[in-house]
Amino acid sequence: MNITGRVTADAQVRNVSESKTVVNFSVAINDSYRNKQGERIEQTTYFDCAYWLSSKVAQILTKGTVVELTGKVSARAWTGSDGQPHAGLNFNTSQIKLHGGGKKAEAVQAPTGNSNDNTKDDLPF
Repeated sequence: MNITGRVTADAQVRNVSESKTVVNFSVAINDSYRNKQGERIEQTTYFDCAYWLSSKVAQILTKGTVVELTGKVSARAWTGSDGQPHAGLNFNTSQIKLHGGGKKAEAVQAPTGNSNDNTKDDLPF
């Protein structure tokens, strides 16, 4: 599955074990439509994302960066400490493609799991 959205806050790196790290970040996807009355309805969906292939990518996953993600989505539900039901969407990310917009996106280049990005050298401009 592919999703495209904006990173909502700078990514965080967590050590899961001595040899494994995960990059956690959240992405917001905005959608709008008109209801039967003709009113424009804005809807935002949030995904909690995890990337396991390289912790270096956290440097470029900064608030506001537009990203296109490939991976698998899953839903989760839980009861909060206040007794209220909650639900959320997880996205286990396998590839990340940057579309810009973040505060560090232009300054840092990091591996993103997208090995098909060899076309930059072939461009005539």
